[in-house]
Amino acid sequence: MEHKHDHHEEFFFRSKLPNIYIPIHLPLHTYCFQNLSQFKDKPCIINSNTGETFTYADVELTARKVAAGLNNLGIKQGDVILLLLQNCPQFVFSFLGASYLGAITTTANPFYTSAEVEKQDFARDYNIKVVCIDASPENEYLHFSELTSSDEDDIPAVKISPDDVVALPYSSGTTGLPKGVMLTHKGLVTSVAQQVDGENPNIYFHKNDVILCVLPLFHIYALNSVLLCGLRVGAAILIMQKFEVTTLLELIEKHKVSIAPFVPPIVLEIAKSADMERYDLSSIRMIMSGAAPMGKDLEEAVRVRLPHTTLGQGYGMTEAGPVLSMCLAFAKEPFLVKSGACGTVIRNAEMKIIDPDTGTSLFRNQAGEICIRGNQIMKGIHN
Repeated sequence: MEHKHDHHEEFFFRSKLPNIYIPIHLPLHTYCFQNLSQFKDKPCIINSNTGETFTYADVELTARKVAAGLNNLGIKQGDVILLLLQNCPQFVFSFLGASYLGAITTTANPFYTSAEVEKQDFARDYNIKVVCIDASPENEYLHFSELTSSDEDDIPAVKISPDDVVALPYSSGTTGLPKGVMLTHKGLVTSVAQQVDGENPNIYFHKNDVILCVLPLFHIYALNSVLLCGLRVGAAILIMQKFEVTTLLELIEKHKVSIAPFVPPIVLEIAKSADMERYDLSSIRMIMSGAAPMGKDLEEAVRVRLPHTTLGQGYGMTEAGPVLSMCLAFAKEPFLVKSGACGTVIRNAEMKIIDPDTGTSLFRNQAGEICIRGNQIMKGIHN
């Protein structure tokens, strides 16, 4: 949908969905658990490696225990913790626990070398406390159980501002080395709401869904559009530590996965897998693809093999909070979409396309630079 503002000669693009109320005054953890009473006894996190299941009540309580444990280690409001983890329940507990404390979580690929981790400059602090989720080498470090055994009532009273930073993912979206992107409570609440809130949400997740989390939680796509969106609606989130196509297909059948957020290489592996026919994949109602373009040919190949599934794409970047556009075929009341498209601009935001040489805003179907504004945008780059 386009809107002309004659006095500025600017052309804005907005969602076909109406704007909604977004409670940007709430801290991220409060927003995610706002409807906890409706699904506190339902599965929240399922560890596919072990089969262990944590209910929403378990996750909320454990996150508060971790917050208290971090406080006991000397972590205060505004401090940064680094999660160097593959997908696991402890990642979820730590991220939410830091939010309760008013601390900031940054993430890094657990397969990075020490030199790569050090490029996230705060990691050079020689007084860093290390907490392991596995057995500590020669008992040199703390174990995660020391956090989860803390008294949840020991969380200090903190006043969290909507503009306080809660996440600091590193992005290579600019020139040079990756830079820390400051995402606030207000920004992430807005981004999640733009996707899954409202009478006709742009992405229709609900409490009976099982959402597969095979994409790395240290990347903003999975952190935001899988974990946080899943928590908001009360869905079960099935955590898979690493991708292997046959194991993935087994898990989909076993747990009746209904939502499958992927990236194009995974979609391609599934589409060409000879094992597909051996498994019942009829539970999948939605395949989301992002992080890179998925060609029209690949989309159509998947539709042939999974004709009952809604397949679509979104577009985002960490600095934008991260979602800029999302496929409207995912909406509760879906729209017809073009194959191969990356969606339309998310609600509660405005986008324009400008000529990079003149700054003039452009009409539809013209190439230019994307500009977007809304509360979901990053606060800035960490210095």
